[in-house]
Amino acid sequence: MSMNKLTVAQRAQALQMMAEGIALRAITRLTGISRTTLIKLLEDAGQAFSEYQDRVLVKLPCKRLQVDEAWAFCYAKQKNVGTAKRAPEGAGDIWTWVGLCADTKLVASWYVGNRDGEAASIFIDDLAPRLASRVQLTSDGHRPYLAAIEDAFGAGIDYAILVKHYGAAPEGQRRYSPAECTGASKHRIEGRPDPKHVSTSFVERQNLNIRMGNRRMTRLTNAFSKKAANHAHMMSIYFMHYNFVRIHQTLRVTPAMAAKVTPKLWEMSDMVKVLEDWEAVQAAA
Repeated sequence: MSMNKLTVAQRAQALQMMAEGIALRAITRLTGISRTTLIKLLEDAGQAFSEYQDRVLVKLPCKRLQVDEAWAFCYAKQKNVGTAKRAPEGAGDIWTWVGLCADTKLVASWYVGNRDGEAASIFIDDLAPRLASRVQLTSDGHRPYLAAIEDAFGAGIDYAILVKHYGAAPEGQRRYSPAECTGASKHRIEGRPDPKHVSTSFVERQNLNIRMGNRRMTRLTNAFSKKAANHAHMMSIYFMHYNFVRIHQTLRVTPAMAAKVTPKLWEMSDMVKVLEDWEAVQAAA
């Protein structure tokens, strides 16, 4: 089935299933849409939704932000890349950096890449200009945040880090459940952050939501991305659906509505319209 012949309803269905983390081969079995067509839809939708959110997620009214990064792997785990056959560029560990508004639950910015200082700078440099006013920001103790946030915000931020302390792993080196958190310490870095709101709980929960809802992000999985670009495209589709379509159970509206990015509740057909508008621009170029 050619992608050009897909109806709006078929596109909406396929995108909905992608956003819910269903594997492409499973979507093919369930819908009859060819895998080649689905890959093209994934690539185009990922690009279209990334560009759309880059354009509209500006002047955000966020007051409290939490940032964190979630691990996954592409093609092979990092320790196996050296012996993997035909490992592509980007193989190994891959991280999704997430900036979450604690009040509206909007994912204001994200970045897919490494976990080094360069990646931290790219992520924070993208996040900072999207904010309408001074914010309180909390990160964990990952050191690259310190320089990246200082460079992007200077003194114009209330910034603290939350360092969690863990006990021994329940099963030693071969553990499948997380180590017990024995406590946490808060450290002021810049400005006057309110200690009551020094937390990463919401963004850590968001990372869990990503893992629960996307097979590519499951820790023990054989559904990992084979290309880094496709992993980024899938994250773009996920966050578009999360921000604009999925009603947050606590807010009773979508995060984009809570942040005044859009006045209405989106349907999947609205996401298809964003894709169609992007395709029209590409065709005219």
